Amino acid sequence: MNNDIRTYHEAQSEEDRIICDRLFQLIDENLSGSESKVWHAHPVWFLDGNPIVGYSKLKGCIRLLFWSGQSFDEPELKPEGKFKAAEIRYTSGDQINSQDLKRWLEKSRMIQWDYKHIVKRKGRLERLV
Repeated sequence: MNNDIRTYHEAQSEEDRIICDRLFQLIDENLSGSESKVWHAHPVWFLDGNPIVGYSKLKGCIRLLFWSGQSFDEPELKPEGKFKAAEIRYTSGDQINSQDLKRWLEKSRMIQWDYKHIVKRKGRLERLV
């Protein structure tokens, strides 16, 4: 865990820190070859510079966001925003289903929309894989 992510975790309440620590562990173990860093104030993992997954503190929960998650065909992930992102929210560490998260991470590698070049394409997304 890099220092910026560690600092992010340390700033959370005890329960939120438990959630963040568990998410970090599962993502880091199951998204090999990724780069993780604090991006727009929260931890995000990238593959070849394309944002894949991240989590952030919202009022009353920790949100796990998959940038291409709407294309995963997973009912537990709810659409977020006007592009292809989908989320799930946690209020307790025991809500995290590691098998679901591993499956979503596998899909996140196989199903990607090109957020890396969204500005260059003037807000238009193209499917990468």
